[in-house]
Amino acid sequence: MLQRNTTPILRHLHFALMNAKTIKTPKIALALAGGGPLGAIYEVGAMCALEESLVGLDFTKLDHYVGVSAGGFIVAAMANGMTPRELCASFIENDNEKSETFDPSWLMEPAYGEFARRGIMLPGLLLSAFWGMTLGRKSFMTALERLAPGLPTGAFSNQQVDTQLARLFSQKGRTNDFRKLKTKLTLVATNLDSAEPAPFGRPGWDHVPISQAVQASSALPGLFPPVEIDDQYYVDGALKKTMHASVALDDGVDLLLCLNPLVPFDATSPQVAKVMQRGLPSEKRKIPRIVDGGLPAVLSQTFRSMIHSRMELGMKHYEHAYPHTDIILIEPDHRDPELYLANTFSYAQRRHLAEHAYQQTRQMLRSRKTGLSAKLARHGISLNHDVLDDIHRHLSKPAKAPTRIGRAVATLQEVMDDLTEVVASSKHHTAH
Repeated sequence: MLQRNTTPILRHLHFALMNAKTIKTPKIALALAGGGPLGAIYEVGAMCALEESLVGLDFTKLDHYVGVSAGGFIVAAMANGMTPRELCASFIENDNEKSETFDPSWLMEPAYGEFARRGIMLPGLLLSAFWGMTLGRKSFMTALERLAPGLPTGAFSNQQVDTQLARLFSQKGRTNDFRKLKTKLTLVATNLDSAEPAPFGRPGWDHVPISQAVQASSALPGLFPPVEIDDQYYVDGALKKTMHASVALDDGVDLLLCLNPLVPFDATSPQVAKVMQRGLPSEKRKIPRIVDGGLPAVLSQTFRSMIHSRMELGMKHYEHAYPHTDIILIEPDHRDPELYLANTFSYAQRRHLAEHAYQQTRQMLRSRKTGLSAKLARHGISLNHDVLDDIHRHLSKPAKAPTRIGRAVATLQEVMDDLTEVVASSKHHTAH
């Protein structure tokens, strides 16, 4: 207890120190969902926008990182001290030194080992199927089922994910060991035999190398073979949940930032009209239909809708189960066709798509600045309005202006599109 003769200055200092001890440093976590190379491209662009727009937040020093599938690659890098801009240089621009560059083209290597293992089984399986149809008098379809074990479980090998990330995390100041990180990192995969989530990085799961955990979490069934770890087989973590944010929420975090790159496209209200329709009034613009894109578009919309509806249910549950945690979800605009029309596994347009994600996230922050400012302020974070309002900011250097020939070709393409549309419209009216 302070003495009565203590000076006012010392008394104020005492109470200031006492209050400082009671101030709680907010615990902040980041959860990233998957979405193939396209999802990773979106997340890098969005993270770069967040990094420069949020004052008082260091994305390399968060309390917990949670990643699923492609999102696992991003959070594993940030937990190792790589900034979003450094990720952009390595993953998008590929202008870092060779040891820092990650090229997703490595994922297109055929799974030769898997083909060989399954191929060895085929002669015996074929003999069994033939025996069943002839002497066993089984139906053709029943006999055909016997060939199933000879089919490869994945078309491409993702072994390079483990190899290249192990190389990346071997650099000075980084680690491929969960236990040596200065923060918490959880990479979620799915146990193929039990269908239960595998939270690599948590106690009992942290002996697995980070690079191998990323490989397991991103092993999309059908595309990549299951990854064997400790005599168990693991596939993409999104099979169980879209984001697995509850892993961080159970730690009692105060603020959770979530990024989900894949959303269904609302084709009934597109944000951007077709180029050929710029001069038409809004009521006469053709609204694109998903069915016009054929089977790939229908399957993409179906897949996106399924995982997004599941995520929406999860977010509603989180809001009720964790009322004392502020949760901020960032995802693409449902009306924006740019990311929807891009190939989920395409990497060729990475610079353009990352720039698009960057600018779209900036626009989202501007449009939600009132609500976000109040929520972020509770955790000592503020929006940098000067940065957000700077219309000249870009993720990367703007592309060179098209040449005269380039502009002429583009104009010709627009004219051809217009003619195609006119012909199609004429045929439609004639038929009716």
